[in-house]
Amino acid sequence: MSNFLSVFFNLFKSPAAGSKFPADSPTEPAQITQIKALLIVYDPVMDKASGTTLSQQQKWFNVSDLVTGFMADMLEVTAGLVRYQIVERVDVDEFPAKTDGFRYTPQTYMDVLQGKTAPHMPQEVDYNAILTKYNILQRVARNEIDEVWVFGFPHAGFYESTMGGPDAFWCNAPPLKNTSASKRRFVMMGFSYERFIGEMQEAYGHRAESIMEKTFGKLSGDANLWKRFIQYEKTAPGKAACGNIHFAPNSQQDYDWNNAAPVKSECYDWQINFPNFKGDVRIVNATEWGNGDIRAHHKWWFNHFPRVAGRKNGIHNNWWQYVAAPQKVIV
Repeated sequence: MSNFLSVFFNLFKSPAAGSKFPADSPTEPAQITQIKALLIVYDPVMDKASGTTLSQQQKWFNVSDLVTGFMADMLEVTAGLVRYQIVERVDVDEFPAKTDGFRYTPQTYMDVLQGKTAPHMPQEVDYNAILTKYNILQRVARNEIDEVWVFGFPHAGFYESTMGGPDAFWCNAPPLKNTSASKRRFVMMGFSYERFIGEMQEAYGHRAESIMEKTFGKLSGDANLWKRFIQYEKTAPGKAACGNIHFAPNSQQDYDWNNAAPVKSECYDWQINFPNFKGDVRIVNATEWGNGDIRAHHKWWFNHFPRVAGRKNGIHNNWWQYVAAPQKVIV
């Protein structure tokens, strides 16, 4: 091969031809991903005499109910391909430390909650202290856990999701620094027991967006199926697909999930025919995704993620293998 042809070939060959990418296959099975999660619940006692915790005092949601409902939803929308297991639960009677060492007390926190004082700045929690206290990096390295779910409260300072480990990347928040000792990537989810399951799905949805954006980051044009999947009418007139976690196919603004306006969308083509699209375009509106219900919309959106056999351009047709296990993303 001449030098010119060699340069031409290397310039235009598919990224999947690189040695880092698995070979394409029309039949490679969709893998079941089983995830072991460490659950940490910050629910400080607000009244020592009665033992009443913050969640009880404020009549917020029960963490066990939230976790059970969320895991059932994930099992449903992934058709059993993502199976979460809580391997340990730690209930913590304290307000977590901020990056400057500050901790709320029951009184100072209630002053913020009641609007008497402003929230402490900086608001971000000290992730390093949590990683160290619960030996998280070492436990991930030993395959004892795969990710961490932290439940907190308003102003606790947790990101909805953040990633650690070697080559960790943006996951709706900056990656955790100095975490390569885990030997593989992991996600720390930040949930709130003030909110319900729909908001848990929202946090997970932003995680999915970040991970799939990275998964398809080396592909462009028609090969970048993620870009096609998230199209909606406002930004891609006449080419709406499934939208993103904030925008349904017909949404005009963030969280506009109750829009009755009819719009053409290929969402059924994604759900029924992927990866062999058949041009199945139908008129849809908010009745498809729950008429404004946050949990219903997010389940509808997740339910359209590809989860079938096969691999193309180095990326498997089961996207959940990446969303649930980000160490499988080639960076």
